[in-house]
Amino acid sequence: MVTPLIIAREKSLKLIEDVMNGDKLIGLVAQKNPDDEEPSARKLYRFGTAGYVLKKLIFPDNSVRVLVQGISRIRVNRFVKNKPFFVAKITPVEEVVEKDIEIEAMTSNISIQFQKMITLVPSLPEELQIAIMNIDDPGKLADLLISNLNVSLQEKQEILEAENIRERLLKLTVLINREMQVLEMGSKIQFQIQSEINKNQREYFLREQLKAIQQELGETDDRTSELNELQKKIEQSGMPKKAQKEAYRELDRLKKIMPGSAEYTVARTYLDWLVNMPWKISSEDNHDLDKAEKILNEDHYGLTDVKDRILDFLAVRKMNHSMKGPILCFVGPPGVGKTSLGHSIARALNRKFVRISLGGMKDEAEIRGHRRTYVGALPGRIIRGLHNVGTNNPVFMLDEIDKIGQDFRGDPSSALLEVLDPEQNFSFSDHYLDVPFDLSKVMFITTANYADPIPPALKDRLEIIELPGYTVEEKLAIATSHLLPKQFEAHGLTKKHLAIQKKAIRKIIQDYTREAGVRNLDRELAKICRKVARKQVSGSAEKISVTPQSLPELLGPEKFYSEISDRVTEPGIATGLAWTPYGGEILFVECSQVKGGKGLMLTGQMGDVMKESAQAALTYVRANSAQFGLSKTDFEDTQFHIHVPAGAIPKDGPSAGITMVVALISLLTKKRVNPKVAMTGEITLRGKILPVGGIKEKLLAARSAQIKEIVLPEKNKNDLLKLPEPLQKQLKIHLVEKIDDAIKIIFG
Repeated sequence: MVTPLIIAREKSLKLIEDVMNGDKLIGLVAQKNPDDEEPSARKLYRFGTAGYVLKKLIFPDNSVRVLVQGISRIRVNRFVKNKPFFVAKITPVEEVVEKDIEIEAMTSNISIQFQKMITLVPSLPEELQIAIMNIDDPGKLADLLISNLNVSLQEKQEILEAENIRERLLKLTVLINREMQVLEMGSKIQFQIQSEINKNQREYFLREQLKAIQQELGETDDRTSELNELQKKIEQSGMPKKAQKEAYRELDRLKKIMPGSAEYTVARTYLDWLVNMPWKISSEDNHDLDKAEKILNEDHYGLTDVKDRILDFLAVRKMNHSMKGPILCFVGPPGVGKTSLGHSIARALNRKFVRISLGGMKDEAEIRGHRRTYVGALPGRIIRGLHNVGTNNPVFMLDEIDKIGQDFRGDPSSALLEVLDPEQNFSFSDHYLDVPFDLSKVMFITTANYADPIPPALKDRLEIIELPGYTVEEKLAIATSHLLPKQFEAHGLTKKHLAIQKKAIRKIIQDYTREAGVRNLDRELAKICRKVARKQVSGSAEKISVTPQSLPELLGPEKFYSEISDRVTEPGIATGLAWTPYGGEILFVECSQVKGGKGLMLTGQMGDVMKESAQAALTYVRANSAQFGLSKTDFEDTQFHIHVPAGAIPKDGPSAGITMVVALISLLTKKRVNPKVAMTGEITLRGKILPVGGIKEKLLAARSAQIKEIVLPEKNKNDLLKLPEPLQKQLKIHLVEKIDDAIKIIFG
């Protein structure tokens, strides 16, 4: 083949000049290192080509180009001299081609493969394909193909040095196949990229054309503006990266859905929830402790423990802004102000308030939400509450946590474990949103009438604050400062229309209501206000003053009266104190004996623990009968019956043990128990009195029943420290360690 060569080296220029004056024959060999400017003989390959110089051209920049035609493959035997240019003894390599089926097959194969390659490589001319089709000599075909392959110099040199035509064709087949694989893979990748680019370009052009057409027609694309608005809201919402990634993914999906389909509505609603959540919106806390204390005192009377806890939280929050919200649980009877206290705390902290009732809730999806796959799915009530108030740090009240359902239909209390745990709720995941939301800034407050039904795992996460019932003085103060002004406003009355004496309010508290809280007291005051409002509307303009004597006219006859003097009239009856979720109660224990039977009969809806206390009481009295002046005959052939009215109300617990012992001793010794003395305490068979709970509620019930003296276990001494001072002054409290001490106080 004929090819041009550029001559630049001094040696090569002298060689060409000498050759052009002679036979114009030169030997062409490659150097092993292309970057070597002055290669020695050792750095040249020993196989090359003999060529004939057809023409020499000198360009204006004094560079020389020669046109050379290849003649024969040669082998360099030895270099004779290297100055002024290389001169060598050579041997022409004559190749003998003996055609057989294998060589013909290899020749045909590489010819076909190379023709395919020409279609994949734009730089190879189509004329080359025609030239290949017209070459019959396998050696010439191999030489032509290798010169057009994009392979290394070393690989080309190996083909040049292969004297055997079969060996040369095998090496060439390997190289062509390798290059074809590279080209096909590159072509495939290029096609994929080009297809994607073409698709994106096509969509872009179509959208731009659609916009232009709509602008020309004066039509606005509501859907496009809606999607753009959504994208803007996502960027401005402040949501974390994970939530933002999910929002963008859903937005891309929304763009591809037809607006009329049901899926479009589902995706659109989901995005609305995501972008409208208060990811970064917080209300600023009020750090003024004096102002917060003033607000708490304005809204609620008493409740010192709760107010101190809230002020402590505010003080710590002022020192450390990153403090996690506490999980409080207000436990107390109905009507003591647990729920309204939540409103007051929110106002004192300058936070929004959310309240949800857990009473009777049986589906954990109410807490965690439903999967988006369900029809009409919504987030849980926790996320909905935060969405509605628009801040991520409200005061969140979970009301009636002790009445939450827990059966085969579901267990919402287990779903609350994550919500009410500051170590977990910073990444609370609602099933609907399916992205973490930080609840650690929320101040959760739960309420319960009593703590026993709360599951242990949930109870462990709560900081329980007891809210016991109010004393008469506290109820009187609450009625004067809170309830009456509220009822006056609700009924359109002023002090010109109505005045209620404090003695009248006290009588309402003692004779018309019997409760730990003030809910029924509020109702009775509302009843008085309604009667007065009716008289004012009827034309009576004179001011009405309510006295204790006028209460029957307004409220009817007294609803409660002291049963002590009526019930404790004979031996065998003792007055005990009991605690219920709704406050303290007076408990009467009645004993009787019947000759001709044996054993112990228990009635009055007693629980197992209370029944065991009754058996222990009888055993103690029998074992210590001599101490009380009794003989064994008093217990022989005798059946004892212990009854606790009211029989329809279930009762349980060990605190009536001392009352049962006293009632039995009273029955057997025929001594009447002082009706002004009440008692509570668990007993042992050795006569020790163990501590019990609900002391304040029990003492309030005793005071309401006009009892003057109380017998309490010695170990309940610390409970008396928390009692209001007026209550301690009005009751004479005896602390005892053994039943013997109690007997001396009760019977003298």
